[in-house]
Amino acid sequence: MRKYIILLLIMVMCSCQDKSTQEFLSFGNYRAELKVSNTEVLPFTFKVKDANTLTVYNAEEQIEVDEITYRNDSIFINMPVFEALLAAKIENGVLNGNFIVEGKGRTVPFVAKKNETRFNKGAEAKANITGNWETVFSPESDEDKYIAKGIFKQNGNHVTGTFRTETGDYRFLEGVVNGNDLKLSTFDGAHAFLFTGTVTDSTINGHFYSGNHWKEPFTAKRNENYELASANTLTYLKDGYDSLAFTFPDANGNQVSLSDARFKNKVVLVQIMGTWCPNCLDESKYYAQFYKDNKDKPIEIVALAFEYAKTEAKAFASIKRLQEKVGIEYPILLAQNGTTSKKKAQEKLPMLNHVLSYPTTVFVDKKGKVRKIHTGFNGPATGDKFTEFKSEFTAFVDELLKE
Repeated sequence: MRKYIILLLIMVMCSCQDKSTQEFLSFGNYRAELKVSNTEVLPFTFKVKDANTLTVYNAEEQIEVDEITYRNDSIFINMPVFEALLAAKIENGVLNGNFIVEGKGRTVPFVAKKNETRFNKGAEAKANITGNWETVFSPESDEDKYIAKGIFKQNGNHVTGTFRTETGDYRFLEGVVNGNDLKLSTFDGAHAFLFTGTVTDSTINGHFYSGNHWKEPFTAKRNENYELASANTLTYLKDGYDSLAFTFPDANGNQVSLSDARFKNKVVLVQIMGTWCPNCLDESKYYAQFYKDNKDKPIEIVALAFEYAKTEAKAFASIKRLQEKVGIEYPILLAQNGTTSKKKAQEKLPMLNHVLSYPTTVFVDKKGKVRKIHTGFNGPATGDKFTEFKSEFTAFVDELLKE
């Protein structure tokens, strides 16, 4: 697959080299489609500001993209932070190419042209899915089954919202209900998600596509009182442990340990994350601002990155890109590269019962004792849950700082 992707890139870069003119993106709104199956496409919209900048839209989310290059008759759009490339030829204003994640060996056919509409509005909606939904993905599979909570708002045909799982949310989803048919999508460079389903006022039955490499069924029933397990109860220290210990390198080759002087007599937040992880990005944005706003207090944040990049050099390049894009001033250490296996991650932190989610945050008090472990992250797409998290987070950190 990797060889195929490299060949694909070479073909795009070298195509039509005899052309004397280069066609550029023109100002306006575009509708893009990723072909996730023989019968389904994942749409998203973006607006071109000028030939070198555009904005991707997912419901309330706006992603500014400014890493755009042109070669011959082709365009290469690098999504911010993530290793995600849209490579296409431009002909008469239409983009034809592929969405490529080289490190994971994935490629998805891609096309885009001028259009403002994400999903076409068809028949009048026969159901309104506003509210909370008790959801099960892969309900018939013991191995892949997991639970979630759907949170949606519907106005006419238009739907926004997300699915929350015990390991994080599926970020900003946007779509339509036409008759009894539901379609929702999001694209941010890491997530390429499409949800399709048949709805009534009390049930949803459908399928979830992640790019063109994963498809699974899901069922949901309306339940306004449904709640997932507390994020503070899912990950914990094994019996016999009351503290965390690690030693991992930073970008300069220095070995950094939680026992180092910079962490002594301070509250420390240990963030288990990856640069490839959208929920980690949401959390990192919040932590980066919190860290800047609280430099006068005895608190430190240190991130442990678990990267799929095959080499340390590539992993640290991804870490540097994340730090620069988000403005992260706290250290990010490389805990693992070559795999994002949670089982392997748990081996690096054997005092934890498991690493269930990227991200996970371990709260350490001034005496070096673990006081709480928060699994996953409820980001901005979760609305009230995000507000609730911020209130709980600041209250608990303030409590630790006062001790």
